[in-house]
Amino acid sequence: MRLDKFLAEASVGRRKIVRTYIKEGMVKVNRQVITEPAAEINESSDVIEYLGKVVAYAGKVYYMFNKPAGYITARTDIVNKTVFDFFDDFKMNGVFHVGRLDKDTEGLLLLTNDGEFEHKLMCPQKHVEKTYFFWALGSLDKEDRKKLEQGIYIGKDEILTKPAKIKVHKYGMYKEFKNEMPMKNLKNIDSNYYNQPVVSGYLTITEGRKHQVKRMLKAVGCYVVYLKRVSIGGLMLDESLEKGQYRFLTEVEFQKLFEGL
Repeated sequence: MRLDKFLAEASVGRRKIVRTYIKEGMVKVNRQVITEPAAEINESSDVIEYLGKVVAYAGKVYYMFNKPAGYITARTDIVNKTVFDFFDDFKMNGVFHVGRLDKDTEGLLLLTNDGEFEHKLMCPQKHVEKTYFFWALGSLDKEDRKKLEQGIYIGKDEILTKPAKIKVHKYGMYKEFKNEMPMKNLKNIDSNYYNQPVVSGYLTITEGRKHQVKRMLKAVGCYVVYLKRVSIGGLMLDESLEKGQYRFLTEVEFQKLFEGL
């Protein structure tokens, strides 16, 4: 195994970072300083040290996390709480989030120390589907749905979005669904919102532009007040996980992520 790959999978840091550590002489193999990231080592018998401490081989890890609203998808932040606040620091060195969810978006977030896994899921050419459940102020008629399905302009100097899938779940007036919609996101809405039309549904996209789901729905006249990612590829969020809880992916779930690729 390559030395940089070993260190990354042992949660010392991401592949790019550990290459720097190696080149700067911070790593020893069998008590000898090695400065070549591509150096081959035997993870079973060689003794690897980083800054004088023996590194144990942890292997690749894959977490499913049910992200709550109010946390940003980042390692650290001087102002906001982050998704890593839910994890024990000692076992998360080298682990990173796969893609991002907005601060007020809930749901399925994956974390790993496997860079190839991240690339395969996030690479635009792979067209991995991500499905979001939403509540929005507004309505979605047949023409609106067609625009979303065929591609729509969501920003100046941006190309059309790639074709999406839209499925309407419920629609009607806000007063009919007020007990199902999160009130905290409606604090800045006109006081007459009880008589506004609302719609819920599922939007499936294969891109990852900033605030893409919200911007796509805004482009057809809908203001998103609740958003939750429910699936990536063939992997569904485990709804038995409480918000803020996480667990390892099972082998079956791992395979579902890449079905059809």
